Amino acid sequence: MPKRFSPDEYAAGVLSGNRVLLSRAITLVESTLPSDQALAHEVMEKVLPHAGKSVRVGITGVPGVGKSTFIEAFGNYLLEQHGKKLAVLAIDPTSQRTGGSILGDKTRMETLSANPKAYIRPSPAGKTLGGVARSTRESILLCEAAGFDVIFVETVGVGQSETAVHEMVDFFLLLMLAGAGDELQGIKKGIMEMADAIAITKADGANLSAATSAQAEYQGALHLFPLGASKWSPRVTVCSAFEKSGLAPIWESVTEYVQLTQGNGYFQHRRQEQNLHWLRHSIRQQLEERFYQHPAVKAQWEAVSGRVTQGQKSPFAAAAELFRLLP
Repeated sequence: MPKRFSPDEYAAGVLSGNRVLLSRAITLVESTLPSDQALAHEVMEKVLPHAGKSVRVGITGVPGVGKSTFIEAFGNYLLEQHGKKLAVLAIDPTSQRTGGSILGDKTRMETLSANPKAYIRPSPAGKTLGGVARSTRESILLCEAAGFDVIFVETVGVGQSETAVHEMVDFFLLLMLAGAGDELQGIKKGIMEMADAIAITKADGANLSAATSAQAEYQGALHLFPLGASKWSPRVTVCSAFEKSGLAPIWESVTEYVQLTQGNGYFQHRRQEQNLHWLRHSIRQQLEERFYQHPAVKAQWEAVSGRVTQGQKSPFAAAAELFRLLP
């Protein structure tokens, strides 16, 4: 059985950049065991004053867009050309049948994972809303405390995971493909509105012309949206992870966005709003957990849910009945 460290030992390890203790701390916040959660809360309180100094970038895109390939190329660019320390938190799909996760992102980013200035942590999405791991928010803070100045959060690219990740990052990058039919067909307006930049991937070889055309179409579509509270005008670029081209303009967009929003106060305001969002999220989550764990609810759950299943009672009346069991 692995050694159980004290909160001070965990915090000291994270703050010194110890990868083993950082990973152990993230495993703690991912755990659902009450004892682990209590320890994780103590660790988070100790490292929190040292967090918050990174640039948090959310990266999403349609299946097949090459998120992992892009992240490896873009990450290596930041390490080699800008001397950054990068943490990649890859939200990994969880099988609804077995509960197991694929956790393949680390093996798909071989050169990046071998770089001592990079840290890649695949996290199983579990059953939380949108497939976003419950602990990703805390993992960001732990990585910041460990000294990583750029944090990538990669979504699974399905359902509502984009919305959840948008609530924990500073800059939201949407990866899109060209040459796949009508470029704007099927693009959710909500995702387009969330994007601070769009990058058309695989812009190389015979696909370069299609990528350039798609760039103009997306830029035109973005101009139809009103300017947001950040006062930032989203940009569209083309890039090729294979040729390592088009990466500099993407990072320029990120840095210019940060400079603009830090200057006009939106950056800090946005983070404060996100903190409140995750406070409310945590309250809802803990209330739900306590509800289902209450002895009276557990004793009546099978009977009440059975009547709902059989159509003998409405879900709303059943919920009210179960809530009346609480003190």
